[in-house]
Amino acid sequence: MNAFSRRSLITGATAAGLLAALPAQALALPAPPPVTPDRRAFDPAEQRFAPYLTAVSPMVAAMDAGGFFGGGWWRSPNSSYNARVQEHVHTLAWFATQSRPWNPYRGNAQVIAALDAGLGHYLGLQHANGSWPEYSRGQHSLAATGFALGYLSKTNALLRRAGILPSRQAQITASLHRAMTWFLDGSNDVVWQSPLTWANQTTSGLAGAALALRQDPDPRLGGLLTEAFARLARTGQSPAGFFYEESGADTNYNFEVMLPELADAWRQSGDPNLVVMTRRYTDWLGYNLLREPDGSGWFANIATNSRTSSRFYADVRPDPERTALNAQFVPVVPGLAAFLSSREDLAAVRRAWASSPDPVPALVKPDTSPRILAHAMYGERYPTRAQRTAAIARLPYQRAHFTERRSDQGQDFLFVRRPWWYVGGYFGVRRATSLARTGLTFLWHPAAGALVQSVNNNDHACWGTVFPGQVVDSNGPQQAEFPGGEPYRFRYRTASGSVVTEVTVGERIVRSVRAQSAATEQIPLVVRDSDTVALDSRGLTLTRGRTVVRFDWGRSLDPRLRPASSITYPGRRMHVLTVPHDGTFMLTVTAR
Repeated sequence: MNAFSRRSLITGATAAGLLAALPAQALALPAPPPVTPDRRAFDPAEQRFAPYLTAVSPMVAAMDAGGFFGGGWWRSPNSSYNARVQEHVHTLAWFATQSRPWNPYRGNAQVIAALDAGLGHYLGLQHANGSWPEYSRGQHSLAATGFALGYLSKTNALLRRAGILPSRQAQITASLHRAMTWFLDGSNDVVWQSPLTWANQTTSGLAGAALALRQDPDPRLGGLLTEAFARLARTGQSPAGFFYEESGADTNYNFEVMLPELADAWRQSGDPNLVVMTRRYTDWLGYNLLREPDGSGWFANIATNSRTSSRFYADVRPDPERTALNAQFVPVVPGLAAFLSSREDLAAVRRAWASSPDPVPALVKPDTSPRILAHAMYGERYPTRAQRTAAIARLPYQRAHFTERRSDQGQDFLFVRRPWWYVGGYFGVRRATSLARTGLTFLWHPAAGALVQSVNNNDHACWGTVFPGQVVDSNGPQQAEFPGGEPYRFRYRTASGSVVTEVTVGERIVRSVRAQSAATEQIPLVVRDSDTVALDSRGLTLTRGRTVVRFDWGRSLDPRLRPASSITYPGRRMHVLTVPHDGTFMLTVTAR
């Protein structure tokens, strides 16, 4: 049992019994008055705080007297044993301690009381070994403990600078020490595997530990942290370049969670391993984020993704924005600038935000990530427009000709660039998870941009051969052979041999399919609102600006084209082309 005073902390069955005996009005904490933010009052770099300012009052109102953050504001399940729900203690700590003309909550007694209660509940959930639970009270959770190290170390820094809640400061310090002792132990297989299962979660704990040890140095733990950074570099990143998420790549977790956590850890520690990891991941991004030639944004190669489906990133991403901290690496990894907003573009968006007469939009539960505010502590290092333009010009697929193949743990990632085309593929004897889809994963044209995006975790929006019952070959491993040559040739097949596909990439793309029975060719097309699409019995013609792309199957069949109602992009929508055939199908893709 953790050594907290009865006065400062009531947890577990005793707390539940006491609260049950209280009248209903005692089960909630008194909330501070709500605030309507004035957009013009915020400095440009702090506009991200505006929607969180609107959340303080209702967030406190949803807390119970024991400090549990009810109301479903963050993470699931919204249960009193889930430590991750409590991560908004940092949000309350920020508003309770920071002086801004637009922040009426600094020093507010109700916010400080809610923060005190929230910390009490959070700390009371910690196990004796230093870990925290997430999905059950008895669980020793990697994610809950890793992120607790980050949020509690940052919260403690705010409390110390403000000189408030001294007893809680001492409790947090002791709690962090226990957590680091558990987390940095290289023999702890909840945290450390080879390779790591969820690299982002392990990295979050190292970032928090780096800050905690700057606040309260400990030579033994400091040595373990240095060892942990080296171990992270060995076990957390694939030789292909991505960070491990259930043994595979995942754009969302890699780009939006892991990389910011690396930046957080690097700013606290300066460990050189983290810069090397970032360079390798930036190289991987250069093959897997496809820039639209009109500069509107980036399509992600997501068929390979193991956990989530972030399909598209806008060219300029306004606040609040999950990848903002990645810019910390730009001075030492200039190639990363390609994938971030430029200072000039972001400044223009922020000026427009400040001048808008509309009310500041409220946060929408549960999309209220506390990381947006926690990562604001480092200031901004966005690239200039010139730096970004130069980085974009260096992207691999800006070259007209290459073939790149990367492998890891039975997975093959293929990238083929020829003057007319850029094609991606994902093959192997295994997939990272059942969400990934194999086969051809994208088709991109240097003038027209993305033409096909195969989507993970969706049998109706992936490029593949479909049997009756929507059984698609790409929903399973497909081992490939790579004969090469010019045009570049490769073939792949299902484990059972039910479908064999051969592809050549040169001036044209030819995809030849042999299926064991009648099947349907399925192609998830990206269609812009301004495109002209003409479908006939022998093929489909897509006209985009001056580029005309023809998908031709050379014989009269009965194709259909339907919009994918749930898959849209800015100015675009996915349309799924289906072409039933007798089991033999040849598709030729040309452009002029």
